Amino acid sequence: MEENTTQIIESTVYNLSWIMDKVIEYGTSLLFAILVLVIGFWLVKRINNIVVTTFEKKDYDPSLESFLASMIAISLRILVIITALSQLGIEMTSFVALLGAAGLAIGMAFSGTLSNLAGGVMILFFKPYKVGDFIEAQGESGTVKELRIFNTILNTVDNKTVIIPNGPLANGNMINYSTQTKRRVDFTVGIAYGDDYDTAKNTLLEFVKDDPRIIDEEDNFIGLVELGDSSVNLTLRVWCNTQDYWAVYFNMNERIYKEFGSKGLNIPFPQMDVHVHNNK
Repeated sequence: MEENTTQIIESTVYNLSWIMDKVIEYGTSLLFAILVLVIGFWLVKRINNIVVTTFEKKDYDPSLESFLASMIAISLRILVIITALSQLGIEMTSFVALLGAAGLAIGMAFSGTLSNLAGGVMILFFKPYKVGDFIEAQGESGTVKELRIFNTILNTVDNKTVIIPNGPLANGNMINYSTQTKRRVDFTVGIAYGDDYDTAKNTLLEFVKDDPRIIDEEDNFIGLVELGDSSVNLTLRVWCNTQDYWAVYFNMNERIYKEFGSKGLNIPFPQMDVHVHNNK
């Protein structure tokens, strides 16, 4: 009886000792893993801030700055997580194989997301637009505020934020209004039948000469484009600096409306003449 009691006590002490050893072993590993995560993420944040500050001081392309900063931050976070898992005794070869298989499955599930990532790389490499450009794409238009890994942020003229995935942007049609330094402004001006064509043409030439934003040396053009149902239509094409486009456009329309009447010119509108014949 005493021998059985002694064996039970020794077995209990051994088991408790083994449990304590495992608690200390795995608890220490878990503690180190948590410390690696906390310190690692803190360092990643500091490094990311240093990278952004360096880009700003060196005056790099803002598009490249935001893209690389995001890429570096994600890569470093993945490295921190792998390092923390290694502290728990997980074999990295097995983990990398598991990560590869998971990556393949996730890639198939999120093919659209990977397409956006590839689109972001293509946009960064070929530079169809950059931060600060005014573009029109995917039914939206606005100034490029930020180029991220998966999407592009636009700020519209009425101060709305539009987020467009990079995949469709890289593969679809897009208009960049900021690429060229000069733009042509087109007008179609209608006068009534019977109005003097030369007076209309000379009046438009006067408006062109009076506007200093219109570039004189460019191929400005005024001509008769159409004999419409209700009007004789002239086309006016003038060139200006890109930043003056809308100012020239609105000013010209305003002068046409205000001053054509004083020149004896009428701006027609669609109308129908009805003739009634009284047959008795």
